[in-house]
Amino acid sequence: MWLFNKTRRKDIWDVPVAQPLGDIEAAQRIRAICRDAAGCAEAVGSPDKRSAKNQQIERDRYERAAKVAMETAMKISDELVRDSAVREIVSLCMKANNIKTGRALFRAIHAGSIKAEVLKEHPTLEQEAG
Repeated sequence: MWLFNKTRRKDIWDVPVAQPLGDIEAAQRIRAICRDAAGCAEAVGSPDKRSAKNQQIERDRYERAAKVAMETAMKISDELVRDSAVREIVSLCMKANNIKTGRALFRAIHAGSIKAEVLKEHPTLEQEAG
């Protein structure tokens, strides 16, 4: 019976990648990670008071996802593809209300058009836009 199975669910970011990824594949993996981690990021960022244990589980999942996504983004050599991938991670951080990391990643984006889109979605980053 599935209720009694206590094994932890494998998340996409916990699955190791067998071979080095190309830039496009890495960006697709980051997009998939951010999409799958959106729920736990929103749970972390919401003022809703869940049990401390559930809140910590969601925080751990979000932090693992963000870490893997950032590590993957650092390996992308094409600047525009990397900026697009970092944009996804910034959105994930903002869902988790992790403004400090979101701003640091926002500063790493070089493409003006992508920066403008991020600012449109997350105007609280504008304080650091200067």
